[in-house]
Amino acid sequence: MRRQHADPLARRLLAELLGSALLATVVVGSGIAAQTLSPHDTGLELLENATATAAGLFSIILMFGAVSGGHFNPVVSFVDASFGGMRLREAAAYAPAQLLGCVLGAIAANGMFSRAAVSISTHHRATMGHLLAEVIATAGLILLIFALRSTRRGSQAPAAVGAYIGAAYFFTSSTSFANPAIAVGRMFSDTFAGIAPASVPGFIAAQALGGLLATLAIRALYPQGVAPAAAVALTRAAAGDRAQAEMTTAGRR
Repeated sequence: MRRQHADPLARRLLAELLGSALLATVVVGSGIAAQTLSPHDTGLELLENATATAAGLFSIILMFGAVSGGHFNPVVSFVDASFGGMRLREAAAYAPAQLLGCVLGAIAANGMFSRAAVSISTHHRATMGHLLAEVIATAGLILLIFALRSTRRGSQAPAAVGAYIGAAYFFTSSTSFANPAIAVGRMFSDTFAGIAPASVPGFIAAQALGGLLATLAIRALYPQGVAPAAAVALTRAAAGDRAQAEMTTAGRR
């Protein structure tokens, strides 16, 4: 059974566009700031970039998650469609909005720091180690999101996803892009957070493979299936209604 979204597709696409733009702005902007504040100290630059990204991702999912599901990532959208959380054509519509948002966000970050609006990155990353890291990073991200959904703990996703990405900056050699849209967006900033265009196809292929492996793992680990996001929301709403009713009844005593 596929999820029936309460919000029109156009509204959800706008949420994905804006959320993806903010995500890219956070990633690229904090990378530029880190490079400016801590020159020649790669470890500190990475820490600053990771901390800002983790906190920003947590906030952005809270901003837009109630409208679109807070994907900001084509892999998440297509895996969601494979579990019946949305229609395939909706996932196919999400992807361009996410890609465009990430490109616009990178351009906005460049502008905030008085850089050229578009500067194509020369930061080559596509070694075998980087590609393996992207498979693992993406698989972990998808496993986390849909494990929470499968166990009806979707409300914990903003904090959990932010924490995972913050950690993955350090335990992966690629700094955990785990997202084709952000990989494309980061091409447009020749800064600490950038990625050379020649590296992007390999990253996207690795991310797609990670998503596929995670999907197989979720089906094996949670044979009862993934709860639709709408069902999780209804469960939370029902719990809230019960709590409100109990408070009202107590107040009348």
